[in-house]
Amino acid sequence: MKFAIVSRGDERSDKIKAKMKQYLIDFDLLYDTETPELVISVGGDGTFLEAFRRYVDKLDTTAFLGVHTGHLGFYTDWTSDEIEKLVIEIAKTPFHVVEYPLLEVIIRFSNDEKKSLRSLALNETTIKTVEGSVVFDVQIRGEHFETFRGDGLCISTPSGSTAYNKALGGGIIHPSLESIQITEIASINNRVFRTIGSPLILPKHHTCLLRPLRKDSFIIAFDHITRSFTNVKSIQCRVAKERVRFVRYRPFPFWNRVRDSFVTEVKRDE
Repeated sequence: MKFAIVSRGDERSDKIKAKMKQYLIDFDLLYDTETPELVISVGGDGTFLEAFRRYVDKLDTTAFLGVHTGHLGFYTDWTSDEIEKLVIEIAKTPFHVVEYPLLEVIIRFSNDEKKSLRSLALNETTIKTVEGSVVFDVQIRGEHFETFRGDGLCISTPSGSTAYNKALGGGIIHPSLESIQITEIASINNRVFRTIGSPLILPKHHTCLLRPLRKDSFIIAFDHITRSFTNVKSIQCRVAKERVRFVRYRPFPFWNRVRDSFVTEVKRDE
């Protein structure tokens, strides 16, 4: 089996990467950063997102696994003191794959130089302006739903519902549900301007289309990558046809992750 390892880059993570790489090569696995069947991230959820973006064009042949070297994350199943056990699992045991939905974002432009840009997100896409409020005509399934005014919108996957979406007051969605969630960022609601004021959860066969009503410059983030755009004609969001594949060697239920991350108290040294 071909594998690659993406490290956070700190000394501890790099040492674990080197150790795992040598162990797996000793088990006759092939280290291949171009076309790996298994990508191992060593760090935290940010490192996992980096690994995902690095191999986003190979999702149909690549599966991902996370080792955390800091606090427990949603995408990192294994701890740094379980490396030997994990290496044996990888070398000796066929892995089980769990697939989760992704977000597809298509940005269309009003100028002739660039007609459209398509990107995938594992966690979320956020849309803001350089200054002031965004003003969007929000369409769902081709029909006008509302005119949104506010700081921006966050469109998240079920996997990303526990990230920025949760901080905005969005709901936590189990990643087995093929859906996206639209959550407002500081919407303007008064006697003149009104929005729904609640997160919207759309199934995979529903598309959300955002049409800017002002010629703004937009700051659009795809997970941890942020870019600026001008001449935006529309932004289309829906469940992508691609899916991300996670490697599982042992069960780690989603609700256990939620509980451990947000509910379970961590004992601290006095």
